[in-house]
Order: sequence, then C-alpha cells, then structure tokens
Amino acid sequence: MKHIRISVTLLFLVLTMSNKSHSQVALLAPVEPYFGQKPPGLTPEVFAPDIVSSEHHEWGAVFTPDMKEFYFSRKNNTSKKESHFVLKFENNRWHESEVERGVGGSISPDGKTMYYTNKYRERIDGGWSELKSLGSEYEDIDIMALTVSSKGTYFFDEYRRGGGGLLRYARLINGKREAPKPLSKELNTGIVNIHPFIAPDESYILWDSRRDGGYGGSDIYVSFRQEDGSWGAAINLGDKINTSTSQNGGYVTPDGKYLFFNSPDKSGNGDFYWVDAQIIEKLRPK
Repeated sequence: MKHIRISVTLLFLVLTMSNKSHSQVALLAPVEPYFGQKPPGLTPEVFAPDIVSSEHHEWGAVFTPDMKEFYFSRKNNTSKKESHFVLKFENNRWHESEVERGVGGSISPDGKTMYYTNKYRERIDGGWSELKSLGSEYEDIDIMALTVSSKGTYFFDEYRRGGGGLLRYARLINGKREAPKPLSKELNTGIVNIHPFIAPDESYILWDSRRDGGYGGSDIYVSFRQEDGSWGAAINLGDKINTSTSQNGGYVTPDGKYLFFNSPDKSGNGDFYWVDAQIIEKLRPK
C-alpha cells in the first residue's frame, strides 16, 4: 500500500520578513479550516503539501477546538534544526508564525489548556501562559504525549528509552485528580505503547504500538470503550493506515471529521497524512 501525495495549486502568497524568527503566510483566498485542501476519502493523502507537509520532517499536528489555529513542528533535514509553527486564521486569512518550543502538543476539548510533556499552559489574552508543572506526581514521568477528555481525564504515555512504554490514566473526581493508574493489558501489551489520543467522550482511544500481528515498526491501534466501562481489544487500523514503516501520532480533528497521523517516506522523513475519520468507525464492533 502506498499513501497518495496530492498536487498543490498556488494557494499561498509567501511574505518574507526581516525577523528570521517570524514569517507570515497569507492565503490568496479566505478559505477555512483546512487551508483550501480537498477533503480525503477513506484512502490517506498527504495533508497540505508544500504548505504544512514538506520535504522535511513534520510532526505534532493539532488544531484548537474552534479550528482557527493549527500547530505543528518541523525538523530541517539539512541543518537538523527543529522549528515550531502556528497557522492562525485572522482577518479572513491564514497567517503563519514561528513559536517557541513547547507551544503545541495536545489541547483540551474546551480550548483552555495546552499540554506538553509533563507540563501545561493556560489560554490567556493574546496566546498562552508560561509552562507550568502538572504536579509532583508527574515530574519523574517521561511523558511524550498527554491527551485529555471532556471529563478532564488524563491519558498519557511513559516512554522508556531502549524499549517499552506504558499507557496510564488519571481521572478528575469531584475536582481532585486521582493518582495515575495503568490502562488495561489490552492496551499495554507489546514492546512499545505511546502517543495516545482520547476521543472527547472517551468512546475510543488511539495509540502507537509495536506488537505481534503488526505490519512492521509501530502501528496505530484503536480500542473502543465497552458498555461496562472497560476497554475492548486493540484493533489495528489496517493496511490503509499502517505499513512496513512506523506510523504514529494518530489524532482526530476537533470537528470529528478527519484522522491525522504521521508516516515516513522512503528516506525516513515524516509527512502528515489525513483520512476520513469513518475509517475508525468502520472498525467499531457491532
């Protein structure tokens, strides 16, 4: 299976500014929220080639709930420099700016909190606050990704260098955060379990895993919440998503329409792909 790269029309006018830490990109037409891209069907396509996806390595795609800000990161293949960006829809145009490391990561369903490793930022006038600690219970946990549901439940990974990875959760009960607990063995099986994404209503969870029966490297899996509150079996998203290389970072847009994920090309550089989120629903047990 090969993911499909779509061609690009001349959508963007690039304005280079004297400040090297800041650039601005404005659409030639006021389209939103997906930068004028033709929506994909059930076959993944590269997202916004030459606008977001490039010849370099991108990761960390995330929209704010109002779909008016899009955050992502990029590593230049030549200089190896990492840069972090936001595209904002302002004055009927999309504008690109470079942001500091740690601005990005997952965003709560209410749009008020941004999570980055074991820290968070709060929404303030004009942007985001400085990074704050999640608390002493999280300071020694090497979190790569933390995602939160509409109920306020944290779902996060603990990355273990050299292999491993444990998925955990921590509920918010009567305004108090419980101690982190490991998710069930249906999720925490195999060599690696990282990069969780929880549906806002907690009806399903996505994550990357290396386990028996996969296609090679890390595959993206889904587990659906059962009627009794437990998690169902881990279901591989299949060969339209997963290949012999590693796919990771599964993320569903706040409007529920599209699944985004990162997939490397033959050189190992990652692009963003998107696909109709019905590809998840088709796997839901009847």
